Amino acid sequence: MNSAQWVVEGTALCRRALVDLDGPSLLPGWTRRQVAAHLSLNAEALANLVHWARTGEERPMYSSADQRDRDIEAGALRPPDDLRAWFDESATNLSKAMDELTAEQWRAPVRTAQGRQVPATEIVWLRSREVMIHAVDLGTGVTFADLPTDFLQALSRDIRNKRGDAPEVRGPLPETTAYLAGRPYCNVLTLDGSPAQPLPPWL
Repeated sequence: MNSAQWVVEGTALCRRALVDLDGPSLLPGWTRRQVAAHLSLNAEALANLVHWARTGEERPMYSSADQRDRDIEAGALRPPDDLRAWFDESATNLSKAMDELTAEQWRAPVRTAQGRQVPATEIVWLRSREVMIHAVDLGTGVTFADLPTDFLQALSRDIRNKRGDAPEVRGPLPETTAYLAGRPYCNVLTLDGSPAQPLPPWL
């Protein structure tokens, strides 16, 4: 399976989870409404990168980290129906924009919110991570065990490549991936058999 299919599956998982927007998410300090607003803003931000790849006009994901945070807080105040409609519209617009890129445009360099220069092909993976992980974070019943095995393998590799504080661990793949992502986990041990100590949230 490829990242594009993971985006489709993750978007569907999020959409079902957005039926219930009341209550806290599984992310400390975040409500489900904040996660929902973040998902929509992320789709719009990645659409900026698609525009960059298509036209060559530099368009960053966000104007600043502070503005991103303010937009999440403001967006979380929208009525539930508006939040769901925003999610649908932003996800659909991103999908359509990606569908229009040519093979050459997919190779164009763009820059992530963290400042990494990557080919536009990376946009699809970035979105798949967001919708898959945050479908779990919404806290309405989706777990890492519900995510595709090949996605979990790819995500584990990606996290290990980007964070240097993760020890080698053993356990069921969904649980070790949740551990690496700084999410709730169980039955994860270090190689010496000790219980793995929690990591801070990633993404």
